Amino acid sequence: MALGPDVAGRGGVSAPNTYPCPMQPSSRTRYLARRFLSLVAFLSIVLLIMTGTRAYAAQSYFIPSPSMSPTLQTGDRVMVNKLYSTIHRGDIVVFNRAPGDANTEYPVLVKRVIGLPGETIASSGNTIFINGRPIAQPWLPALTASCQQAEANIHSQTIPADQYFVMGDCRGNSSDSRFWGTVPLSNVIGKVDVIVWRSGHPWLHWF
Repeated sequence: MALGPDVAGRGGVSAPNTYPCPMQPSSRTRYLARRFLSLVAFLSIVLLIMTGTRAYAAQSYFIPSPSMSPTLQTGDRVMVNKLYSTIHRGDIVVFNRAPGDANTEYPVLVKRVIGLPGETIASSGNTIFINGRPIAQPWLPALTASCQQAEANIHSQTIPADQYFVMGDCRGNSSDSRFWGTVPLSNVIGKVDVIVWRSGHPWLHWF
């Protein structure tokens, strides 16, 4: 590392002019090697932290089907927060297959939470009633093509304690709680926080 010129000495006598000494090739090589090793060590530590916390804090998942489209599209990759505190209506959750779901093709699914424990839920067309009152669904996109609402209204039912009623945003092409019942809290893996990959390239969208 080059040194700057000396400051003036006591008594007002200036020090002689000095000039930076350029780094010699061998010194520069050692410097670059140290920088490289430091970078490798740093990246190794980051990788170890990510690997160590992956099972506890967050995990990425691939979206294999269109049941949540257009919100989540086939091929998207999302990051799931496993350290969530509370599940709210409208949250998108990843969960292990519900007990009533006999389809073993997808052991892990992603849907949107519509009904909460203890609520009475019913529907007519696109309108969902919670405890007898229609709810706003600001998250629901315009349903077109195969996603248009199918004839699968929710018959009035009370959601058991520690259970959640979930549905896909693509209402006309989603196997969900309308068909196989509610999802136990113990089956929930986490909440989708962000889309990180879409259409073959990085793509960030937070929820």
